[in-house]
Amino acid sequence: MTSPTDSSLKFGLPDFSEQGFQVKSELGANRAGGRITYLAIHLKTGQRVVIKQFQIAGSSHWGGYEALRQEAQVLKSLEHPGIPRYLGVFRSDDGVCMVQEYKRAESLAKPRSFSPDAIREIAIACLEILVYLQNRIPPIIHRDFKPANILVSKSLDVYLVDFGFARIGDGEVGVSSVVKGTLGFMPPEQIFNRQLTEASDLYGLGMTLMCLISNTPADQVGTLVDVTYQVDFEQLKANVSSVWIQWLKKMVDPRLEHRFANAMAALDAVPDHGLRQPQTSFSTLTIDLTAHTRGETLTTDIQLTNAVPETTLTGTWQVAAHDSDPEPIDGHHRWIDFSPVKLQGNDVTTQLHIDTSQLMTGKTYQRTLLFNSNAQQSVKSLNLTVQTAPSPLQYYPSTPYGLLLVLFGVCWITVRALSALTPEYTLLTPAIYHALFLLALFGNGLGLQMAGWLLHEAKLNSPAARVIMFVGAIAVALMGPLYLLLNVRATDSATAVITIGLSIFSGTLLGILNGFTIEGFWRRGFKPAIAIGLSLGTGLLGILLGLIHGFALSTPWMIFSLIANAIGIGTMLTYLPVKRAQAIALHRRSMERRLIRP
Repeated sequence: MTSPTDSSLKFGLPDFSEQGFQVKSELGANRAGGRITYLAIHLKTGQRVVIKQFQIAGSSHWGGYEALRQEAQVLKSLEHPGIPRYLGVFRSDDGVCMVQEYKRAESLAKPRSFSPDAIREIAIACLEILVYLQNRIPPIIHRDFKPANILVSKSLDVYLVDFGFARIGDGEVGVSSVVKGTLGFMPPEQIFNRQLTEASDLYGLGMTLMCLISNTPADQVGTLVDVTYQVDFEQLKANVSSVWIQWLKKMVDPRLEHRFANAMAALDAVPDHGLRQPQTSFSTLTIDLTAHTRGETLTTDIQLTNAVPETTLTGTWQVAAHDSDPEPIDGHHRWIDFSPVKLQGNDVTTQLHIDTSQLMTGKTYQRTLLFNSNAQQSVKSLNLTVQTAPSPLQYYPSTPYGLLLVLFGVCWITVRALSALTPEYTLLTPAIYHALFLLALFGNGLGLQMAGWLLHEAKLNSPAARVIMFVGAIAVALMGPLYLLLNVRATDSATAVITIGLSIFSGTLLGILNGFTIEGFWRRGFKPAIAIGLSLGTGLLGILLGLIHGFALSTPWMIFSLIANAIGIGTMLTYLPVKRAQAIALHRRSMERRLIRP
């Protein structure tokens, strides 16, 4: 019998110094089963090791020593980073000791909290160890897969220990005098001493994962199953994704044939996301975009959020296939682009870019955007509607010459009618004429202001009301400078009142007519500059001709104004058909390029 060292006497630990080890502490004990585990130091190398002592009562049991050493040699042949290496065996005074590599990790039997992703990593690591064991020839069945036999380090390194009950092929490895397995983690076929298969260890792993997920202590594992060995998954539905629940159900099914066939099959079926799945929320479910110019690139933001804690949303954007869309080039859609395409995070933004240069003008395009992610709803869709810019024919509609002719005629007739009611220009002195001119200008300005107010009340779509009021304001504002520049002599009150009254009437009439002409051009799709320029220019042309013929005014400034105005109107009337013809030609060429149809 070996004599104990001072350290052994002090702490009640055995003395294995003759075998080359110094025991430091007791790691665990199953005294009823005759097994005690110690942490020790190899005296020569200083390496930490684990010594498992198998206490054998009575000399009649020493015959099992050779069998135990043979078992140790088999286990020592295992070379896997998740299985601590077996370093040897030796006899002690009251049993046999097995030396094993020490790992700085704690068993899952000790209460700890793991994140959903960490539990997934533990499951995969355990399955990889089982795959290694089951690929051995003959395969090895552990038979005691439970939290106490799984060590996990702080860095999530996983180790499987305690092969005392393992079965190699058709033979047993372990202490046959001890119950082989732990209730609650043994599959039914093991409890009833039936044939074990590679699916048997999966039950113990599945129940271990159930304990981790539900924070159930190993000694209370019975609360997770009923009398028929069925696991109650209802308590997990709120925190575990449906995909993981289905996977766990197939791990712990009491019917052997309904479980995964082996560890490799279970490993291949592990869900590719954590126990919890994100839930994707979009800032909008419909996107409506409108282009105002041909070839415009439209841009908008899509906000994605995930409110499920301890999960990270990852996903990829794509456009659902459409009969009108050409095949993608290098995986990129021809006219819809995402930036970025791949996302990761719980509050992320995607920029959506729409290239309308490849689309037909004046059309509405509807597409479906798909977001494929690790969320519980793996594919979520958005409806996209794109209204392209109007057709070039809408920008350059045919010119309504009839409308301009009516405006010109009314302006000319109105001025001619007023000229018949006023004294002849040759009978007036310059000073009196200048006074009447200023009064007429003032009256027309007021009339235009009144016309602008009436147009405003009519709630027209065009800016006609603002334009007419602006012209009226200019007419009134010019009175001051002209009064200072011209030789003015006061006229009698009756003449002044009549002049102002007729001017207000004519200003109101012509202002309303010009306003409705602008509105007519606006409704036909003409640009504001064209609508306002043609209307005011045509009206002014009619007024100038009326003044020249009605009042016999033919001053150089009047003639110059008439010619300049006529040139401006002629230029615009020539420009419109030419531009329309160019737009039609461009539109036809675009159609020939086979633009993408809606």
